[in-house]
Amino acid sequence: MAQRDAVFPANRHALYEEHGYSAAIRTGDLLFVSGQVGSRSDGSPEPDFHRQVELAFENLGATLAAAGCTFDDIVDVTTFHTDPENQFGAIMAVKQQIFSERPYPNWTAVGVTWLAGFDFEIKVIARIPAAAEA
Repeated sequence: MAQRDAVFPANRHALYEEHGYSAAIRTGDLLFVSGQVGSRSDGSPEPDFHRQVELAFENLGATLAAAGCTFDDIVDVTTFHTDPENQFGAIMAVKQQIFSERPYPNWTAVGVTWLAGFDFEIKVIARIPAAAEA
């Protein structure tokens, strides 16, 4: 069985402990990142939607960095949206700042009715660079 190592960002937020999950799991040269939301350090949702999306990407970046990865290492993205039609513009604005150059990762967007008080969540799979695997 492949080894699985939990990865947490340096300033992990309260949601990991409250809900009992790892920020990411490293196995081989892959990093499976749990859904990241726009939470404040106490785990509460950021009320401003655009800022909530920015925070979700910041939390994602911190988790990637903890495993020696960057946004460039992402190969697969899944996002969850509580109101996709009205949120799409804000999400695309932040997405284009993060993924400004080709090749873009593949992306699946899913409309949902509930995200535990949040309105946006992003989960990814990344390839861990060889230098970070050691």
